[in-house]
Formats: sequence, C-alpha cells, structure tokens
Amino acid sequence: MTLTLPSSFVIDPPGDAARAVELRRVKLLATSVLAFTFAIFIGAKWMLPVHPAFGFVAAFAEAATIGGLADWYAVVALFKRPLGLPIPHTAIIQSNQHRIADKLGEFIEVHFLEAAPVEAKLRQVDFASFVADWLRDRKKSEDLARFVLRLLPEAFSATESSGLMTFITRRVTSQLMAIDLAPLAAGTLRSFVQEGKHRGLLDDLLRTLHQTLTSTETMTTIRERIRAELPTLLRLYRADRFLVNRIVASATHFFEEVRSDPDHPFRDEFNRMLLSLVDKLGSDPAFAKRIDGLKRDILARPELGDLARNVWSNARSFIERSASGETQVLQQHLAKMLVEAGEALAGDAEMRAEINQGLVAVLRSFIADQKSGVSTFIADQVKGWDMAQLISLIEINVGKDLQYIRFNGSLIGGLAGLALYTLEYLLRLV
Repeated sequence: MTLTLPSSFVIDPPGDAARAVELRRVKLLATSVLAFTFAIFIGAKWMLPVHPAFGFVAAFAEAATIGGLADWYAVVALFKRPLGLPIPHTAIIQSNQHRIADKLGEFIEVHFLEAAPVEAKLRQVDFASFVADWLRDRKKSEDLARFVLRLLPEAFSATESSGLMTFITRRVTSQLMAIDLAPLAAGTLRSFVQEGKHRGLLDDLLRTLHQTLTSTETMTTIRERIRAELPTLLRLYRADRFLVNRIVASATHFFEEVRSDPDHPFRDEFNRMLLSLVDKLGSDPAFAKRIDGLKRDILARPELGDLARNVWSNARSFIERSASGETQVLQQHLAKMLVEAGEALAGDAEMRAEINQGLVAVLRSFIADQKSGVSTFIADQVKGWDMAQLISLIEINVGKDLQYIRFNGSLIGGLAGLALYTLEYLLRLV
C-alpha cells in the first residue's frame, strides 16, 4: 500500500500568534540580560582599582555572561546551527530526523502497542454498554435504520449484476438436492408421535372430515353417485336420500366416538399406522427413493423459479420504496427492532460481558498484527515532515521555557563564579 506523506502541515491554531509574540519578548529579555551582565563585567573590571569589592561584582558578571552564552548555544544548537556555522553536533533535531522518526515509531510499538497494556486499556472500555445506549436512543436507531435502507437497493443491484444471485440459487438448490429427506422426515414424525401431537392432528382430521361430509355440496355429490348406481325402482322410492343420510349419520357417530374416547381402538390403529410409516421412512429404500424423486420433481418445477423471482422482485420493490421514503413501515420496524435490541442488551449483563470479551480479543489480535505497520507508518510520516516548520512549531510552544534556561544559566553561572572568586580571595588572605 502506497502512503502519500505530507511535506508540510498547516499549523495555525488561535494561540500560536500570541505565543510567538511572547517568545520574541522572552528572547529579547534573555539577550538583554546577557548584554547587561557583559556590560557590568566591563564596568566592574574598569572600577577594580577603585575598590576591591568590584572584583566580586566582576567575577559574578563574568561567570553570568559565560553561563548565559553557554545556555544560548545549547538552546540554539538543539534546533539550528549557531550563527549559521557548521559546528559538529548542532541542529540536532534536523540532523537526526530519520533516527528520531524510527525511534519514535519503535517506542510507540513497544511501549504503547504492547499486548499487555493494550489489553488492559481495552478492558477498561465497556463497548457493549456504549452500543446499548446508542441503540436505545430512538433518533440514532432511526438514523441507522434509514442509512441501512439506503444501502439495501444498491446491495440488491450489486447482487444481481455480479451474478451472486445465480450463484446463491445454484448453491441453495445443490444443498437442497443433497439433503436426504427420508431420515429427516422419519425423525420429525417420530418426535411428533412421541410428544403426542398426533392426537390433536387426528382430532382435527376427524373434525374436518365431519364438516366436509356434512356439507351440502358433499352430500349432493354422494347422493348423485349413489342414485346413478341404483336400479330405477329404488330411485322412485328415493333410496339414494336414505342411503346418504345413513352413511353420513354412521360416519358422524363414528367420528364423535373417536373424538370423545381417548382410548378408542381407532386411535391405537392410527398410532400403529404412523409408527409403521416412520419405520418405513427410516428403513425402506423404496420410500426413500420415492421421497427423493418427489423432492427433485418439486425443485425442477419452473413454477418454483418463477416464485423465487417474483418474491425477489417484490422484496426489491418494497426495499426501494422504503429507501425513497414512499413507505415508512420497514424503517419504523427496523428502528423499533434496533431500540428493542439496545434495551435487551442494556438489561443483560452477561451478554454485555461476552460482547466486551469478544471485542477485546478481536481488537487485541488486530492491534498485535498491525502494530509493526503502525510503527512504520508513524516513522514514515515523521520522515516526510517539513523540519523547518516542525522546529518552528516546537519553538512556538516550548521555546519560552527553553529561554528561561538562559536566565537560569546566567544566575547559576554568576553565583558559581562569585563563589569561586570568594574562595580564591580567602585563600590569598591566608
């Protein structure tokens, strides 16, 4: 990956101008102090024959001047070459830009991106609570829902144009073809029977049969069939009506008996029939082959493909209308779902702990894999900086404190010179 490194960066915060003015003032003051101590030194030396006390003044001023000059040199040499002279070991920051950049990147990698401190810092962050609070905010959830809906039409278009839809269809079809339905159906039916749900199914079947059998249309159809089979003489006596009524009455009585008697023999027969079907589904190759053939016939039907395309088209149309704001139904449901997810997450401490633990593991691994790249990136960025501009930035922000080193140098140097001169004076008296 190619990184474009900036040769310069814009530095113009509101306080920079004021700090630059203050820096110039302190520099002028430090230089004035240096000139003042030098003038005192010259004056004291000139007045030395008048009184010996001027020797102490001269010693203090001389050492103060030397200390001020030394600290001026140290401060200037940090950023540039004093008086523009090519003195070795000056302009330290400029001369060591690449080494400073590499060491800075290495320092950050070793001390800031090490696994232990990174993990400790990550564990202090409650990511899950932040997500929960964010989702619980109705406006934020609505904004997120609106954003997601705006992306969905493009996702639909990308899926169609990239051939992903065809791939998914083929993949799903191949997976369905590979499913062995016989054992699956046998296991499902066996659980259905073991849980006793087949009893309710039998009651529903009997109720449906009763309603169908006693309907006017069904009775008319049965009567016409019976009438067509009866001799002409019996038709004259309306035997067909009598037979239909007897059949319906007998069937209704039988259905009522089975439905009202939990121990009716027919229920046992129904149980045996279902269990026999379960056994055949699980063991009979003929049944398995028949079910597999039925599955293949259904999947091969063109109507199934038309249905899938129709569902896809309707879904896309609905998504597009939702994204354009024509309908707010989906957006409202999605926003409500996000808010409810936030509420649920806020109330589930165990879930939050698991989410935080998972995020810590992921981020820790990511940072461990990328920290060398971060180190290199930082080093390359620093190497590409405009050092003149960077030095100007450093001087504006910390130069004032560095100038006070010059004041301290003059004071400490003067006191040291005075102490040495005093010691020398006392030794001469001895």
